[in-house]
Amino acid sequence: DVIEVSSIEWDILEDNIAHVMIHHFRKNIDTEFRKIALDILASDIKGIIIDVRRNPGGFLEVTKQLGEWFMEKDEIFVIEDFPREKKEDRVSKTGRLSQYPVVVLIDKGSASASEILAGALRDNRGALLIGENSFGKGSIQTLRRLSDNSSIKITIASWLTPKGEMISGKGLAPDIEVEMTQEDYDRGRDPQLNKAVETIKEMI
Repeated sequence: DVIEVSSIEWDILEDNIAHVMIHHFRKNIDTEFRKIALDILASDIKGIIIDVRRNPGGFLEVTKQLGEWFMEKDEIFVIEDFPREKKEDRVSKTGRLSQYPVVVLIDKGSASASEILAGALRDNRGALLIGENSFGKGSIQTLRRLSDNSSIKITIASWLTPKGEMISGKGLAPDIEVEMTQEDYDRGRDPQLNKAVETIKEMI
């Protein structure tokens, strides 16, 4: 049978805090997130936790469309760092969720587009990153076909956060480091989420 796996889920935690879990930045995630955003706007939500733990990335364009909900017009979403120039990718409008307090959960499985989103929200919104150092996948690659019908991927540039921080090879360091141990997993505990809730309560 065909098993549909949602790219995004959300629930409401104590004190009207929204916990938005983004598993992968697939093509339809902007449509899925729009429904969630409208529900948040119509509710008594006071703060938002964006959870990109174990998120390997995906399509940059839909990641930007999601990020625009939280940012203001003309803010830099990400910088493309080529050998001879830097290109700034800016958001085109002010998002309707831009006034909500936000924290972002990251871990060593947060890579690529999830790191770009986390960096954009941190640098522009002052969103605190909570958890563990992210993976560090920040290279822009192109595919070249060779004469023997094989192909090779060549890195042509790097992604930088809006404030110019290199992602590739180093990842993003959390503002508040919280480790998940094997015992936490075994016992169903989530100290990272608990810390995120505690932190955002102080921001509300």
